[in-house]
Amino acid sequence: MNIVRKRAIVSGIVQGVAFRAYTRSMARKLGVVGWVRNVPNGKVEVLMEGDEPDVAALAEWLKKGPSSAQVSEVKTYDERAGGEFNDFDITYVKGVW
Repeated sequence: MNIVRKRAIVSGIVQGVAFRAYTRSMARKLGVVGWVRNVPNGKVEVLMEGDEPDVAALAEWLKKGPSSAQVSEVKTYDERAGGEFNDFDITYVKGVW
């Protein structure tokens, strides 16, 4: 088992279209832990950790997202896995829902 962590920044029409809820659902289905949140610039940030194939599958899914979204770009960054998550949650940046 190769545990990896990636951070993704998703651009496009991704706020106000249930992107976070669908991302959480997909992550949980894949067994990926971490979080998803809206950020003030209109993008969505995702921190995902788990088995490499599962994280890769979620990162690939982010490129399309739910049918209600219009993803224009996804930038992903590798990070050091920390192992501090037990679930995949929706989190918040103060003032951004």
